[in-house]
Amino acid sequence: MTERHDAPAPTEQQIDRLLQGMTDSFSQQLRAPILHSPAEHGLDYQDVTFPALDGVPLEGWFIPAAGSDKLIIANHPMGFSRAGIPTHLEPWRSIWAPSGNDFEVNLVPDYKILHDAGYNVLAYDLRNFGHSGAANGGIASSGIFEARDVAGSLAYARSRSDTAGMTVGLFSRCLGCSSTFAAMTQYPEAFDGVRCLVGPQPVTMKIIVQRRLAMAGVPADRIDDLERRLILRTSIGFARRAPQEWARNVRVPTFLYQVHDDVLTEPDDVQAMFDNIPVPDKKLQWIGGTTRRWDGYLEFQRRPVPMLDWFAAHMP
Repeated sequence: MTERHDAPAPTEQQIDRLLQGMTDSFSQQLRAPILHSPAEHGLDYQDVTFPALDGVPLEGWFIPAAGSDKLIIANHPMGFSRAGIPTHLEPWRSIWAPSGNDFEVNLVPDYKILHDAGYNVLAYDLRNFGHSGAANGGIASSGIFEARDVAGSLAYARSRSDTAGMTVGLFSRCLGCSSTFAAMTQYPEAFDGVRCLVGPQPVTMKIIVQRRLAMAGVPADRIDDLERRLILRTSIGFARRAPQEWARNVRVPTFLYQVHDDVLTEPDDVQAMFDNIPVPDKKLQWIGGTTRRWDGYLEFQRRPVPMLDWFAAHMP
């Protein structure tokens, strides 16, 4: 049975405060700190910086795998840095605890698994996150501007003498996946030669916001009020934040996975993205037994074989 997290009906003043807080979060994103490093797992790595397509400086790690000619570029989830998110600490805990996601997600073990499987890894912070540059006034665009970062990471990989000839795959999570879909729509030429995509938990922003409002007891029709505020603050409404539509432009073999009963989303959202991907070589895997979205981000660490098999099959 799906766990319920809905709260009693709030007052009008509480609703206004909540809507304003959500609006503020879109206009100035909270940066998750980089609390972990590859060194914790005995990995050699380089601190790297490179430009997005529009010149925004992006900061990351390059983790070499000796003797390997294969590269995985990792794009992180919404609200995270390349290292993860400390949702066991404030203020992140208070933001995400109502949905049951009040525990830390450390993404560095992902890179250890990929490295040990024989892949070089490039992991970096999207704009306005981690140590990467502020851009577009700090607003969250749900992939529209972040697409320039994904394309920039591919250009950077091709510019390095040691990675220019490598076989490339993408490990793009949540916002990173939506941004990858957007980049495939805006800059399809950037993906020439990319072999495959593993995309954990892409999400349509309107869906996740509606679920958060419902958990706070806010009437469903107040989503229109939130969108008006969002447009006034960022100039981007929900209709333009459209990974379902961007998925129509995916041209590489794609493996999506998602917590089926995630209280922050609806299964139909990821299913629609999957259905819209116009390539025959694709896979959708549901994660059961939990309602917590964060368990989906930890799935690779807990059960990496399906994802590693996907990379191995498409990056021989």
